[in-house]
Amino acid sequence: MSAQPFTALAIGEAIRRGELDPVALTRQCLTRAADSDGVFISLTEQRALVEAEACAQRQRSGTLRGPLDGVPLAWKDLFDIAGTATTAGGKVLGKTPAERDADAVRHAAGAGMVCIGKTNLTEIAYSGLGLNPHYGTPHHTPHPTSGENGSEREHESRNENEPRAPGGSSSGSAVAVAQGIVPAAIGTDTAGSLRVPAAFNGLVSYRPSQARHSRQGVTPLADSLDTIGVIASTLDDCLAIDDTMRGSAPLARTAAVPEQSVIVLDAGCLDDPRVSSAVGDNLEACASRLEDAGFHIVRRRVASVADTLEAIARHGWLGAAEAYTEYRALLEGPDAEAMDPRVRKRLEAARQMTPDSVVSLYRLRQALKTRLREELAGATLLTPTVAHVAPLLAPLEADPEHFAEVNLATLRLSMVASLLDSPAVALPSGRDDDRQHTSLQLSGPCGEDEALLRVALGASSALTA
Repeated sequence: MSAQPFTALAIGEAIRRGELDPVALTRQCLTRAADSDGVFISLTEQRALVEAEACAQRQRSGTLRGPLDGVPLAWKDLFDIAGTATTAGGKVLGKTPAERDADAVRHAAGAGMVCIGKTNLTEIAYSGLGLNPHYGTPHHTPHPTSGENGSEREHESRNENEPRAPGGSSSGSAVAVAQGIVPAAIGTDTAGSLRVPAAFNGLVSYRPSQARHSRQGVTPLADSLDTIGVIASTLDDCLAIDDTMRGSAPLARTAAVPEQSVIVLDAGCLDDPRVSSAVGDNLEACASRLEDAGFHIVRRRVASVADTLEAIARHGWLGAAEAYTEYRALLEGPDAEAMDPRVRKRLEAARQMTPDSVVSLYRLRQALKTRLREELAGATLLTPTVAHVAPLLAPLEADPEHFAEVNLATLRLSMVASLLDSPAVALPSGRDDDRQHTSLQLSGPCGEDEALLRVALGASSALTA
């Protein structure tokens, strides 16, 4: 798609003007998806071509359904799509094709978006790294950059182009966008499963407050934490598609005025030795750019963030308890041995969580939500999305203990917004010496999505200017 517009909204505009044939575009997307390695679990070729042809007819008659009519979209294989199995990234679920579309799929189709297929993920969406032994692990290796004379840049590290973990659990969705197969893809987020793969692949994602969407027809992991959202190359695309999945026309949002916006940079995260120097340095550089653009940047420790991290460290992850309850029958049945052993081990470990820990987490969650709202007092929170860049894939595949350690480190920061049901936007913040992406996160109190999005739009504009 390099010779034509790639963002979802630009594609929709090119279709509207008659400059882009939605059928030819869909065929191109399907070909690229079929040729990709481990990115898709299944393709919906017949449906996609029917939807694209219907869009072409609407374009000719001047009856397009909106700015995303004809735009290709991929779905994480947790979403029901009529006539296809929902595998949840494994071999033991989804043995019967879904009878109807999930609500989000139905709304996107109603806006004319073209369903390309279902993307790969960590089995049952239970990991922040994105490995999958059943369908292969998708990965996006950055291309070497060119020097001023146009020659290939001399590598600064032998690790620069080795395969990296794609981030999970929405691995295939992120890589499908990063590889240019589709302009946007849909994922879910329980502990960071939208934001982590977006961060590792240099993309944008938006984790909505949970109540913003219907999750009918979406395979659950942890019911009180799961939410759905978009991964794309621009925040505008994420928001337009997010609106569409709610059954709404894309809203015309106005970016916040920088001089009227306060962003609190959590100094506690920057002082954390677990945050890599590249992540911290790039976050500071972005904060300075935002300050130059007029945003009021306040650097201070945010106690509710530290207390949330401490609560998780003391009591465990609430999502683990809910996931164990959700899949206990599977663990105790004959299909358990067919699961990814890393996922099965993590589920079984949650048996050790005590009722006291689980109840404490539910109670602390409500109190911490209130504390975050009071601490921010209308400001937006700025933190790293992930403390490190995408780790090398081979060591994770070779050593289960190393995998478990890196997985927890990867999800540690993103768990905060998930436990507090905070709307959060992940934006690229730069690269490290190995050309790996770093990412920043803007977040706010539960339910204050629109206020956050106005600030995020303004910040995104300032950072990409």
